Amino acid sequence: MSQNSCIELHNVSKSYKDLLALNNISFIIEKGDIFGYIGPNGAGKTTTIKILVGLIPNYKGEVYVNGISVSNFKDLHKIVGYHPQEVGFQEWRTVNQALTTFGRLSGVSKGNLENRIYDVLKFTELEDVRYKKIKHLSGGMIQKLRLCQALLHEPEILVLDEPLSGLDPSIRYQIKGLIKSLAKSGKTILFSSHILSDVQDIANVIGILHKGKILKIGSPDELQSDFRIGNMIRIEVAKNTLLYQDLENIAEVEKVENLASNIQLVHLSSDINLNSTVNQILKLLLENDCKIRNFSIVKPSLEEVYLSYVGGELK
Repeated sequence: MSQNSCIELHNVSKSYKDLLALNNISFIIEKGDIFGYIGPNGAGKTTTIKILVGLIPNYKGEVYVNGISVSNFKDLHKIVGYHPQEVGFQEWRTVNQALTTFGRLSGVSKGNLENRIYDVLKFTELEDVRYKKIKHLSGGMIQKLRLCQALLHEPEILVLDEPLSGLDPSIRYQIKGLIKSLAKSGKTILFSSHILSDVQDIANVIGILHKGKILKIGSPDELQSDFRIGNMIRIEVAKNTLLYQDLENIAEVEKVENLASNIQLVHLSSDINLNSTVNQILKLLLENDCKIRNFSIVKPSLEEVYLSYVGGELK
């Protein structure tokens, strides 16, 4: 274990009969990280999570939480809060009854349980439905209730499996805000999704999983920077003035698209010094008296990066 790591997976594989769900995956989550675990449905995200929280004991490789092997970590449940895709709430019970049961199962002391239920309901803005039956809650409220049960015992690590699945935009926005707030309070968070937009604005590290393999891990900026194919420069000149037509003569330029009479998109080669090329193009435009109104580097979106990795366009 490295000094600042919280979770480590080393060469982890898991098979279900003839299906290889995880194929030799490895990654490290450091303390305080929000790790967005992204991949299509069936990629192996839930299997990874169940191994991490101790629900799948039979696997190959090593998994550590706070330096202790998960296979020998008797108190793992005390420091990890787990939000599964589905929590077996009995819908005829009230929110308070359900959280009381989950609190006792999580080891919250009887004397502290009342306060903890109040705290998590207030945090998720569910205090008004504390004594309502679960069958009367909306889908967004039930998803928040799942987060409540994961938080009851004040874990230092949160593992959230598809916490934003099936939510309308307003509830999705609220739960993203809750996750950010939890990270700011010092918790380490892993959460999975099959939708990149769920993770790109809150995760500081993203892991892309596809068909049981880790394809790439990095910060959002690193993923965009590493994906060099498609780097472009967008040039806009004043209306009723001419675009410079000889940019394709520059060795580092692959092609030039004219998007409008005063806008062009310059596609750059992937193996260039970007700063040097940008300076060269800008200098050339100024020397030829181009009346530049906008000059910007266009990087591929994270969505493009993700689709290209998952689509097999990159190794």
